Amino acid sequence: MSSADKNLSVFTTEGLPDISNKKFAIVVAEWNSEVTDKLFEGAYQTLITYGALPANIVRGNVPGSFELTLASQWYAQRADIDAVIALGVVIQGETKHNDYINHAVAQGITNVSLKCDKPVIFGVLTPNNMEQALDRAGGVHGNKGDEAAITAIKMIGLKNLILND
Repeated sequence: MSSADKNLSVFTTEGLPDISNKKFAIVVAEWNSEVTDKLFEGAYQTLITYGALPANIVRGNVPGSFELTLASQWYAQRADIDAVIALGVVIQGETKHNDYINHAVAQGITNVSLKCDKPVIFGVLTPNNMEQALDRAGGVHGNKGDEAAITAIKMIGLKNLILND
């Protein structure tokens, strides 16, 4: 099912772990802040709703989506951070810059997650236009920030299940 047909804020919450003692970093691109601030609010509120303490959520801003990878690595290297959520938006536009940036950020986030052995969540929108971005940042398709936060929570739970069995 494509995201055009899906509400990103609808997900299964059965079996979520206790995250009251977990610390999250949310890295937010400043470019297209009218979208990324909404993604942050979605992620933040979802973490709070499912048990994270406000004091255990830190926000780091970066200029654009390309910089999400390095900042995510800096946070992921911290022993006190359990998961990192990277939020940004790259709108297609008239050039192919989005292809290069989206690929680099997706690959970079994957590499950071593997290198640091903790969840680093790709919460980057890749829409064709601003309307699609807003639709996925609290609009008619929900909020990708919600989805990214619940993914971080679920990955923490899975890691605990696998490594503590």
